[in-house]
Amino acid sequence: MNALTQASHEPTETQFEIRRRRLLFRCWHRGTQESDFILGSFAEDSLKTLDSGQLGRFEALLDCNDPDLFDWIFGVNDPPPEHDHDVMQLLRSFSIGRHRTPRQIGQHGI
Repeated sequence: MNALTQASHEPTETQFEIRRRRLLFRCWHRGTQESDFILGSFAEDSLKTLDSGQLGRFEALLDCNDPDLFDWIFGVNDPPPEHDHDVMQLLRSFSIGRHRTPRQIGQHGI
């Protein structure tokens, strides 16, 4: 394998940065302010520390619809097994620590 072929098979730091920037854009442009704020804030804080596998799992989460994703993040429902992983836990911990705990959802005290 020559150097050019080898380089095309190994992601470079630049490719990771492009991937992270695309994910950051997707997180800040979901379509609602709530989605943008939760996912964009998480992305800004966490993308730089995620490895390639974690970025893939995060991308898969971004392919889910927002109502399901929010239910999983805030503990209203458990995520399906394919989305119940380390990145979901990071997203939950970040969001709950920054916003409110799962048991507060729906308890308005009225």
